[in-house]
Amino acid sequence: MTRIALVSGSPSEPSRVASLLAWLSRRLETHGIETQTIYVRNLPPDDLLHARTQSPAIARANHVISEADAVVVGTPIYKAAYTGILKAYLDLLPNGALANKPVLPVAVGGTIAHLLALEYALKPVLAVLGATVLEKSVFGLETQFSRLDSLDGYEVAPDLEPRLAEAAEHLVQQVNPVLLRAATH
Repeated sequence: MTRIALVSGSPSEPSRVASLLAWLSRRLETHGIETQTIYVRNLPPDDLLHARTQSPAIARANHVISEADAVVVGTPIYKAAYTGILKAYLDLLPNGALANKPVLPVAVGGTIAHLLALEYALKPVLAVLGATVLEKSVFGLETQFSRLDSLDGYEVAPDLEPRLAEAAEHLVQQVNPVLLRAATH
């Protein structure tokens, strides 16, 4: 079975990034793909800060990444960069953890100017980690999310959904071209 890991680099709960990843997860699952989400905010802070790569929580998260056929990395953009908590986790991935894996970077920011953080901050780090970075990264504006009930998170705006769907289909094609052809016929 094809597996895709989703990594939420948002320190907040609920978060727009978590809602975006949940949308992608549902879409990927329609293709018979198993998804698992790592919420970096739920990893032990001491393990992240002290680079405890052998802690049980970090080892479990890293195992999810190593077993995945592809990875989706999501982050809010703060001060023109991905979050520090995401960087702390990426630093704990073993060498080659993303080697030969398609990686879909997705981000949410306050202005369109934050779009460049994907290209100039996140993608280079993912490439250094060995990822085969996809061209179809997705950036959404904070205004493209509607707040649901206080505990339920956010709803993705209809104008963002086509770009998410296109990125999901491209990712499916990267990890399993036969699976995508079968689903479209």
